[in-house]
Amino acid sequence: MQLREFDIDGFLRDYWQQKPLLIRNPWSQWRNPLDPDELAGLACEDHAEARLIAQTGDPSEYGWQVEHGPLPESRFGQVDKQPWTLLVQAVDHHVPSVASLITPFRFIPNWRIDDVMVSYASDGGGVGPHFDHYDVFLIQGLGKRRWQVGAPCDSSTELLPHDDLRLLANFEPDDEWILEPGDILYVPPRLAHNGVAVGDDCMTYSIGFRSPSQSELIAHFCDDVLAELQDENRYGDPQLAAQENPGEISESAIAQLHAMIAEKMLDREGFARWFGQYSSTRKYPDIDWQPEQPITVETLRQCLASDASLHRNPASRFAFVRRGANCVLLFVDGQCFECKDETIALAELLCAREFIIVDADLRNSEPALKLLAALFNQGSLAFELEA
Repeated sequence: MQLREFDIDGFLRDYWQQKPLLIRNPWSQWRNPLDPDELAGLACEDHAEARLIAQTGDPSEYGWQVEHGPLPESRFGQVDKQPWTLLVQAVDHHVPSVASLITPFRFIPNWRIDDVMVSYASDGGGVGPHFDHYDVFLIQGLGKRRWQVGAPCDSSTELLPHDDLRLLANFEPDDEWILEPGDILYVPPRLAHNGVAVGDDCMTYSIGFRSPSQSELIAHFCDDVLAELQDENRYGDPQLAAQENPGEISESAIAQLHAMIAEKMLDREGFARWFGQYSSTRKYPDIDWQPEQPITVETLRQCLASDASLHRNPASRFAFVRRGANCVLLFVDGQCFECKDETIALAELLCAREFIIVDADLRNSEPALKLLAALFNQGSLAFELEA
């Protein structure tokens, strides 16, 4: 899938993280990639993160009920006439046709992409006025939805008290549109917005982008640094001189203590390696995608000889960091692979494309085959994906 006449450079310059943009049906031919019954079936599975949100009265803190999945199949026959919405996270991990919706937006770096959440709503259904800390492209799949956008929000914005939803206490729309199948609305971070289904059978695909916070980065990087520190790395002052006042913490002591922290926290090489592994970790790392039988290098060579294409697992995350002209660190699902020589081009290719056909030169490269076999055996690559 590609977008027709979409100006990527203009979008990044004028809209990305600045203001919303409505894109009216830019597809050559829009086809809804998922049946509502399939979405409901996925919400019943143990591995899916699903929520059923029902409006039970006035749209206040008491008027919204949230049920978390997995949902029993009988639940969908019990929903009453009040507006309701079903939300399922990371549907792209399980449905390749939904994963293909990300392809037109690959001009955003891989590490920023989070997942595709899919919602199905009855007439009037929605999740209420709210704001997110991430960019999102909202693609209308079936039916119609009215989207309203309001003012920018921040940590001081008043919210209604609710354990599961971040509902705005006050929402004043500045603009609104009704989206029909194939239409796309881009909403930048922290912008108040509200989507309400207009009629039944309303499906929306939300492509979200991660935006790590400063506190998140510091907390997780510190955990990684702490795990590598040795207890004997301690403060020492063998050149200590007598002080006039023993209560003073001297400038030299402060400088040395601060340097002990800065040495690790300002290690750019160490941070880059950590962030590559951290940002490429799967959204749901507990799900086992490994093949039933590991593949050997020789078996892999034979399969590639028939021009079989290797596909990336939609649940996998691929990224790389350059280490000079002759080295690339490839990060896949939280693992780091040091690539040199011919494996550099292979690493770049794996990150740029969702499937590849390995050429003859790489089929005869032992390092390249070992890399592909390792990725295959950890469930990041496969030869076939179900339609």
